[in-house]
Amino acid sequence: MQEYCSRGKETTRLRNERAIRSKPFNLIRDKKLIETTADDLRAVMKAGGAFTNHFLRCLYNLAIGLGWILSPIIPPKLWPKAEKRPKRSITGEEHQRIVQNENNAERRLYYELLWEIGAAQTDAANLTAANIEWDKRLLSYHRQKTGELCVLEIGPRLEALLKKLPSAGSLFPTVSQIRDAWRSAEFRRRCRLLRIEGVTLHSYRYAWAKRAKQLGMPARFAQGALGHASVAVHREYAREGVVICPSLEVYERKIVPLPGAGKQETIAAVQAVNA
Repeated sequence: MQEYCSRGKETTRLRNERAIRSKPFNLIRDKKLIETTADDLRAVMKAGGAFTNHFLRCLYNLAIGLGWILSPIIPPKLWPKAEKRPKRSITGEEHQRIVQNENNAERRLYYELLWEIGAAQTDAANLTAANIEWDKRLLSYHRQKTGELCVLEIGPRLEALLKKLPSAGSLFPTVSQIRDAWRSAEFRRRCRLLRIEGVTLHSYRYAWAKRAKQLGMPARFAQGALGHASVAVHREYAREGVVICPSLEVYERKIVPLPGAGKQETIAAVQAVNA
């Protein structure tokens, strides 16, 4: 466990340490590897869920890879599969209810920015005025988790939102000083009051990706905006520098067909935007 938590970036190490401190791992925490049985591992899985199963498998694979376990305790083909809880995106109607009922102005603007750019909660909270290039109308930042560069074009709606935020220093002075767990807890509290189930702050990323796909945005732009490492994005980096993602608002305005528009007109509009 100590070896596993010593690897990766600081944020990765902190996330692993939080996971390993969870109660299911108490069942094997003080047990020697050579004394660990398949029943012990299954007991940990039963006490936890998909989250516990993932980290237990990581610990197990590390022990195998380092030669600390000479033969598999549970053969890979027999490793139990844990059912993951379904994850979904937040809907536009749910988002509007949340911001309309949020009395804290800074948190309200924070949720609105998550809706506009689909950033991870910590990446959005850590944005500063230095991340905005008004002369080029670009918003850029590096993802804390992966280090991937995200560059988005600033559309009229995002511009109006950014104008409401501080012009120097942190865009969210208070939100940025709060731990990610506390930000998530506050969001869950708001959702419970509004009886909104099944969404987290990460649901804003799912929502952005879903909207981009529905509007026909090319995958390379969406991957670049969300900071997902991919062959397509790296190919674009090597050939033409960085991928600049057009404003999602532009796609909403250009692609959504007017009443009475035919199929050919809609296709032509999509092709024009993609070009």
